[in-house]
Amino acid sequence: MDMIQSFSVDHTAIVPGIFVSREDRMGNNVITTYDIRLKRPNREPVIDVAAMHTLEHIIATTLRNDTDWKDQIIYWGPMGCLTGFYLILKNDRPAKDIYELILKAFKSVNDATEVPGATPVNCGHYLMHNLAMAKLYAAEFVAYLEANAGKSEIFEYPKSERLAINNKTLFYDS
Repeated sequence: MDMIQSFSVDHTAIVPGIFVSREDRMGNNVITTYDIRLKRPNREPVIDVAAMHTLEHIIATTLRNDTDWKDQIIYWGPMGCLTGFYLILKNDRPAKDIYELILKAFKSVNDATEVPGATPVNCGHYLMHNLAMAKLYAAEFVAYLEANAGKSEIFEYPKSERLAINNKTLFYDS
């Protein structure tokens, strides 16, 4: 079985940042999945679940209401490992090209006074939100992005290589 693309990333070397996770071509259309990584996997504590849920609601709402980008947004949602989010956009752009969009979206969390859609009618677990913690995570990520904007490592994935001997894959090596 082929390894999926997101598992080919060396999770011991990845840093927070904005990365192209995959590009899917469907006829003349391209869909790009971005890895918006807030935490170093396996080295930092993961994002609190309630704060992650709040970040999902606020940023999804912000992105889907952005006049310049709303027609390009397909999906915004959390990673199962709780270290970041996936953003899926129409078309293909390098990670650096969405830097300002991501920065603006995370800055919008600070201005939030309530969590959009946090009602029993609109949300599957409306009581599991933490706006104060979401603001802390967002501010931390904004400061990190601004401090590291000129570094390629926040836009380029470290890759894992599969060791093969006699055409048989044996293990992964970073």
